[in-house]
Amino acid sequence: MLRPADGIYGMQASLLKTLASPRRLELVHYLGEAGPTEVRKLAEHFGTTQPAISQHLAALRGVGLVDAVRDGREVRYQLADPEIVAACGLMRQILIRRIAKLGDLAASFESQMESVGANS
Repeated sequence: MLRPADGIYGMQASLLKTLASPRRLELVHYLGEAGPTEVRKLAEHFGTTQPAISQHLAALRGVGLVDAVRDGREVRYQLADPEIVAACGLMRQILIRRIAKLGDLAASFESQMESVGANS
């Protein structure tokens, strides 16, 4: 039986799967800083092709993270909800703390190995 929460968890999983690309995360952060931007300018900024950027933007649009806004002949892409940058930033802070803990663990292990080697 499908639980009411399954729908939102499924949507969240789809969104997170889409964000599981370093380039897409980079695009989200860039759009959060730069605001609405054309594909051509995004491609120039990231040093890649317009089709590659367009594919990433299409994936982000598919889960509702990015909107396309037409201005005459130009189409600019912008974040649908600017808070996505804060959410991604929170995850980055969690990762930074995890890396710090792993660094502490590695340093402790190295220190123990050195003392074992000195006692041999």
